[in-house]
Amino acid sequence: GTPIYRGSLTDDQREVLKPEFLLTNKPVMALVNVGEDDLDRIDEVVAPVEAELGGRAEVIGMCVQLEAEAAQFTGAERLEMLEALGLGEGGLERFIHAAYQLMGLRTFLTTGEKESRAWTFRAGSRAPQCAGRIHTDFERGFIRAEVIRWDELLEIGSWSKARDAGKLRVEGKDYVVEDGDVLEFRFNV
Repeated sequence: GTPIYRGSLTDDQREVLKPEFLLTNKPVMALVNVGEDDLDRIDEVVAPVEAELGGRAEVIGMCVQLEAEAAQFTGAERLEMLEALGLGEGGLERFIHAAYQLMGLRTFLTTGEKESRAWTFRAGSRAPQCAGRIHTDFERGFIRAEVIRWDELLEIGSWSKARDAGKLRVEGKDYVVEDGDVLEFRFNV
């Protein structure tokens, strides 16, 4: 038979089938291991796999051997090696990002004097649900969240400077948290 992911079902029809936990209704990602000799034609090597999957799967091409070698280096050295080979950020980063997207996962951040932390949440979650990822009391007593994009906060330099500059947005219970938001929750239990 034909796997569900290759069929012509609408998103609503697929949603109806979710409670059945059918394996072929799950998102599909294919990783194509490309040899070092084919680095300059990764797209060409990946194309037949994409065609076979009918555009209904995420297909990522990477040279696993080079990724393994690059993993032996620190962050900056690793990036330098991958960029020197024309691989940009590398296949592993693309793989992780694509897997997150396929599973409907996103990341929000919290930051304070002593630590900054990333939290995973389901796409489409509202601020109180995300607050509950930290502690159930945060969700139960949610009042509001102060929000800024991570890149904007990084540019400004600190939470207090962002507050002083009026860059923090105040969002309520209906705010749908976006990937990369930095949040500070206000709650009362």
